[in-house]
Order: sequence, then structure tokens, then C-alpha cells
Amino acid sequence: MGLQDHRVEPGGQVPFGEALTFWLKLGFISFGGPAGQIALMHRALVEDKRWISEARFLHALNYCMLLPGPEAQQLATYLGWLMHRSWGGVLAGLLFVLPSLAILMGLSWVYVAFGTQPWVAGLLYGIKPAVGAIVLQAVHRMGSRTLKKPAQAPVLWAIAAMSFVAVAWLNVPFPWVLLVAALTGWLGQRWGLGQFAHAASHGGTAQTSTARAGADYLIGDNTPTPDHARFKPWRLARVLLAGAALWLLPMALLVAWQGWRGTLAQMGWFFSKAALLTFGGAYAVLPYVYQGGVEHFGWLTGPQMMDGLALGETTPGPLIMVVAFVGFLGGWSQQVLGPQELLPGALLAATVVTWFTFLPSFIFILAGGPLVESTHGKLQFTAPLSAITAAVVGVMASLALFFIAHVAQGSGAKGLFGWSIDLPALALAGLAALALLRYKAGVIPVIAASALAGLLVRLLGWA
Repeated sequence: MGLQDHRVEPGGQVPFGEALTFWLKLGFISFGGPAGQIALMHRALVEDKRWISEARFLHALNYCMLLPGPEAQQLATYLGWLMHRSWGGVLAGLLFVLPSLAILMGLSWVYVAFGTQPWVAGLLYGIKPAVGAIVLQAVHRMGSRTLKKPAQAPVLWAIAAMSFVAVAWLNVPFPWVLLVAALTGWLGQRWGLGQFAHAASHGGTAQTSTARAGADYLIGDNTPTPDHARFKPWRLARVLLAGAALWLLPMALLVAWQGWRGTLAQMGWFFSKAALLTFGGAYAVLPYVYQGGVEHFGWLTGPQMMDGLALGETTPGPLIMVVAFVGFLGGWSQQVLGPQELLPGALLAATVVTWFTFLPSFIFILAGGPLVESTHGKLQFTAPLSAITAAVVGVMASLALFFIAHVAQGSGAKGLFGWSIDLPALALAGLAALALLRYKAGVIPVIAASALAGLLVRLLGWA
């Protein structure tokens, strides 16, 4: 299913139906996690269709990196809003999410119904090392786009390295890492450090697009901001009121139905906090979800959480959709609709979790988009955003270490550092990383090959 539809002439407007078709197709084929999804949108919207210039695309992306929540889904919402007002943004974001929600619900049912079967366990054994390799690939792709060469941007490299250490070993909350990075970027441009000007133009790509902006792009570097994307206080108030109502009404219904201590109300509250208090996209939010869903509430076990992450990597859409798996297993284990209605209860819990996780993302984009549009091309705003993106690279690297460490801790004899080292799993992770980084293999072929290899390893009794 391709995304290369005919281009719209510069100065025109993308037909609403054509845009919806694009977002729906994207929802079904957007594999590869945030980095892959962003790359897919960039290739389609900037390079193929030329609906938006690279500088405008990257400016929107840096804002989405700044926000808590799934940056790829927020970017789709932002671009849909920029082209077709509020409903364009809402539908773009929904179509990016709904296919993966439906698919993951089906996979979650297969997991709880047949997950103890040896063939299912073998497939998951192979997929999980591939997930670690995919995270490494995401770090590499994001880092190469953001950091360039160390000699060109040593401060950005330092920000990424310090963010890695702060999160991986010092347990510094990421919002503080984010704040320090933004302050560093602001001071860097104030002190005239050339690397921040370089980073803000993303290595010269913005200059290239500027040269073509008047001729090639529907929304170019110098295209005036459309009226609906300009900041007006009454529009901001309307978005905030609508968002508050869409959060309060479902929460009030859940509390009235099962009480504040009920599983569904607690899920709504916990995932609202996850959406608001965690930064850095899906890879940064997962440790928080693990801590709450596994250690605090006991909705699922640690191995089940890793299995959910593996399933999330095999489906299109945002990786943070793994929260639907957490909700499904929590609804099933807690029997939210009673022991006779396990499947309906699990589906309801997954829906509740998805609603409260993604609602803030829509509000952030529709409320903050007009302010962001007023800052494109201004170094005092783009330099902090570039520094924030560098910090996100460091956080993603720390999470790659987190996931690979979990893969390495098998059930065999104690080994290095007192761990139980799973050598076959580490070998699968290394081969998957080699395929992704050296040979540029696609995510789905790598996952499929890893799954089959994991099944073979289990059948041969090597793990």
C-alpha cells in the first residue's frame, strides 16, 4: 500500500478527502516505532508529496519532542491541524491510532488465550531481542539527524551524554533533564555558539528547502501562517474547556460506576499522569508504566510487560499503544466486568487506557500549535528545541540499555556481574542490530526472522 499520491500544486490546498486517505494508510503501515514513523511521514509529506517544507516539518517535530506523549502521533495531529484546522488534526491523530488499537486488542486476546503454548512462547522469545535492536536503531537514526558529527556540535553531544548518565545511573527525572537542556540551548544561542544555529537549521536542510520554498511546497518556509493557526485567546480557551470536559465526564462516569478505587478509575488516573508527567516519547514513558502497572498495581507481570512491548513493535502505529496491552491484561486479571465477562472487561479497560493516554496529546497540539507556528525561523526558540532533541537521544540510549539488560537476564546459571545471562537472546539481539544498522533491513522482516529464530532456539532446547 503506497503513500505516493499525486502532488498538490504549490499555492493550492490538499483536498480533505485525500488527506484522510493518507492518514488512514499511514495508520496501517507505520511500523518501526517513533523513528520509523517520523521518517515515513517525512518521506511522504516532504519529499514525495511536498505538502510541507523540511524546515516547517522539523520545527513541528521539535515541538512534539518537547511534549510528553507519543511524538509521532502528535506530529501527525499537528500537520493535520495545520492543513485542515481542528478536525483535520483530530482525524489525523485518530486514524494514526485506531488501526493499531484494533490489531493490538486482537493480539492481546491471542496472548491471554494461547500465550502458554510453546510455539507462542518461542515466537515471543525471538521477538523481544529484536525489540532491543529496534530501540538501538531508533537511537542511531535520531542521533544522526540531531547531533551530526561531534566536531560540529560538541555541546549537543555533551547534552546527549549527560542525559544518558542522568537517566541511566543517577535516576534524575526526565523533566529536569529537559529543563537543563532547554536552558543550555537558550544560553548557547545567546552566547553565539555557531553549532546551535547549525542545529536549528538541521545541518543545512532548512536552507535547501528555503531555496525551493516558493516553488515546491504547499506550506513552505515563508508561507504565511493560515488564519486558523494564529494564536487567539478565545480559541485557546475553547480548546482547554473542551479538553477538560472530555477528561472529566468519562472519569466521573467511571467513579460513579465502580468508585474511585475501582480498577477502571485507577487506570484512567494513572495513565492521565503518564500522559502528562513523562517526556521523551514512548521509550521514555515505558519505565514509568512498568513501575505502575507491574510493581504498584499488579495489573500484569514483568515478563508480560516485555511480551507486550514485543507485540507493540509488531503492530503499526505509536509504540506507546502498548498501554492498551497493559489495560487489556489488567482488565482481564482484575475481572472488571466479572468472571463471566473477561473479554468484554479487557476490551473496555484497553479502551479506557487508550482514551486517557492520548487525550492530552490532542489538547497539547490544538492549544499550543498556534504559539509554535509564531516561532518558526526564530533562533531563540529553535535552539532550545534542538538541545531538547539532543537530550531525548540520550534518554533513548539509556532505555536501549534498559531493554537489552532485561533481554540478557535469562533463567540460566549466574554469570557476568551476578546476572543470569541469556546468550542465545543476546546473540539474536546482536544479529537483529546488525541487520537493521549495517544492512538497513526493514523492521518487519527483522521481527519475523527473529521470531522464527526464537522458535527454533526453543524447539532445539537451547534456551
